[in-house]
Amino acid sequence: MESLRLQTTSVVLWLCIASILVVLVIYGSSDAPIGSSDSKSDLPVSIAIPMVQLRSKVITTTATSSVSDDHKIVLSSSNNNQSTTTPHLLPNQTPPREAAKRKRRSGRSKMEEGLARARSSIRTAAAASGDPNRSSPPQNDVVSHGVVYRNPRAFHQSYLEMERKFKVYVYSEGDLPITHDGPCKDIYSIEGRFIHEMETGAKAGRFRTKNPKEAHVYFMPFSVTWMVKYLYKPLSYDLRPLREYVSDYVRLVSEKYPFWNRTSGADHFMLACHDWAPHASAGNPFLYNTSIRVLCNANTSEGFRPQKDVSLPEIHLYGGYVSSKLISPPPTNTPRPYLAFFAGGLHGPIRPILLDYWKGRDESLRVFEYLPKTLDYNSMMLESKFCLCPSGHEVASPRIVEAIYAECVPVIISEHYALPFSDVLRWEAFSIKVEVSEIKRLKEILEAVPEEKYRWLKKNLKVVRKHFELNHPAKRFDVFHMIMHSVWLRRINLRVA
Repeated sequence: MESLRLQTTSVVLWLCIASILVVLVIYGSSDAPIGSSDSKSDLPVSIAIPMVQLRSKVITTTATSSVSDDHKIVLSSSNNNQSTTTPHLLPNQTPPREAAKRKRRSGRSKMEEGLARARSSIRTAAAASGDPNRSSPPQNDVVSHGVVYRNPRAFHQSYLEMERKFKVYVYSEGDLPITHDGPCKDIYSIEGRFIHEMETGAKAGRFRTKNPKEAHVYFMPFSVTWMVKYLYKPLSYDLRPLREYVSDYVRLVSEKYPFWNRTSGADHFMLACHDWAPHASAGNPFLYNTSIRVLCNANTSEGFRPQKDVSLPEIHLYGGYVSSKLISPPPTNTPRPYLAFFAGGLHGPIRPILLDYWKGRDESLRVFEYLPKTLDYNSMMLESKFCLCPSGHEVASPRIVEAIYAECVPVIISEHYALPFSDVLRWEAFSIKVEVSEIKRLKEILEAVPEEKYRWLKKNLKVVRKHFELNHPAKRFDVFHMIMHSVWLRRINLRVA
């Protein structure tokens, strides 16, 4: 009798396992990436970001331990302690809970359909006949014609679509000073300026939404610079407190809201300019690998992925302001007696090479480790044709934006650096790239630039300047809006099921 009971139990157990496997197979087979209804809805090549397709229809129980029941797939409910009484339904009546789910799905479907239409309109604008360097914007609109843009029409149309449609939800969770605040002066000023503009700026109001269900993306407004200031123990080189803070923040919003779990964070973004921001983002593997990370330290050899991440320009505001000398550079025909200029410390692997070859070696190529007190940094840039912008400890350098302000052609000496706004701007139209291995030939390379090309590069700096300016309040096409547009581009290429 005991043997028969054991056999019966085994049979029942195997039947249960088989049933579960069948359910998994049925749901798993429907887990195809959801694409746009328009089969040709990807962006034109000129500003395209490779498509990211998510398999988020089926959510495993391990990935949703903190998700509400409405967002879980229940594989078995035989042991559920809730009442099994089912309310009486009229013929063809949908149960209330199922109706609510359909309504949520309908809202998301409409949002994705709107993004598909935006992709289609951008593609149509990019493919318009005629000179691809003529954007033909509407009257009184401001997108310059010319070669500084990969495709002016596509950028113009994409920007207009962003202004019409893009909605961002800013999480209110977190306490000052590490969240909802950040540095607004000195080298990491872009971090605090963006957070403040996103939370309180009048122009950002067009993008902010108080209804998270209307949002295309979700902003986590913590400051890595303030984490370093308040959590990091100096000289310890222990970055665990930063990673732990980020981990705790993601856990908080993912447990309180359903949105993170819906896409594993792919429609969430963080913004940080501190060198250690990539390390802090590793506090959550989905934030590091899936979310949109807007970073100054955009090093492609250290995990930065231009397909999903955004390169943030580093803007050094001394005392919180741009030097008055750089606000209004001298007229174009003002002589610039020096070929090139650099002054800076021996940070990182590239600068020692530059200083070893050129420090104090040439009167026309002025390279200093420490600028003499008799010379003014901004004046030297304004008196030089080219400004050398070598990477320091990390790839980004504030000298690039300073050079743009000074209309001094940036000479970018870096490795693995994804330049800001490269999906829209053609950096070769307003800067010079010199390989580290060619530093010894630097003077030869710069002297070989024809005068006509130099004037062309300098002229183009005037065109792109507005895209790197910090304004308060923000202005159309300035750096705040360019950052928003970069995030928008990544979101419209994200297919959420």
